[in-house]
Amino acid sequence: MLRLILVALFLVIYFIFSIPFWGVTWIIGRFNKDAKDRINYSCVQWAFGIVYRLSGVKPVIQGLENIPKDTAVLYIGNHQSIFDVVMTYHLAPGITGFMAKDNIRKIPFLSRWMKLTYCLFLTRTDPRIDLKEIVKAIDYVKAGKSIFIFPEGTRTKTGEMNAFHEGSFKIATKSNCPIVPVAITGTRDIFENHMPFLKSSKVVISYGKPIILSELDAEQKKHLGVYCQGIIEEALKENEALMK
Repeated sequence: MLRLILVALFLVIYFIFSIPFWGVTWIIGRFNKDAKDRINYSCVQWAFGIVYRLSGVKPVIQGLENIPKDTAVLYIGNHQSIFDVVMTYHLAPGITGFMAKDNIRKIPFLSRWMKLTYCLFLTRTDPRIDLKEIVKAIDYVKAGKSIFIFPEGTRTKTGEMNAFHEGSFKIATKSNCPIVPVAITGTRDIFENHMPFLKSSKVVISYGKPIILSELDAEQKKHLGVYCQGIIEEALKENEALMK
């Protein structure tokens, strides 16, 4: 319970102080938009770093060197917990927008911060709205902003991966950016398996080698979701060995 109280208290304080901070970054953005983007993103990364430390997470991170430093990428990850976002957001080098469920748009302050850092919202029920968000994501990648998406569409309830939605991969095929597969293990044990409490838990996150679309054969390109899911499944098996 103490961890939950500390996290909640930190977030309340953070969001209170964020209100005048938005005004400061708005002024900065009038003169230097890139500086504004970097400041906003760094602040959220810092906040998520505090959240996972207060939550008692014991991270094991592998493969950060696999992330290209000279281009935007599409991160593809399996989805177990809200802490998937907390952890991977904190780790991502360079500005990275996350694709989230549309209902998060209704959460005060949080949705504001997400919009400031190039996050987008999918309904999963209205194809027209979702297509517009995917097009925005493609534009962001072309402009040098990476995108992180969980192609299962929702958090797993059983721990097993759901099938990946192939439409998620249009962000890569239309922008021709590398795809970085991300295998996440152990995040459900932080919160979802112990709701409403937070539990100190070990988490393993592995970043795979970038997938370059031009190097794939026709069959792999045709079923890109299946191909990427297979890579993540293999990485999850390796993660399990590190959880012991």
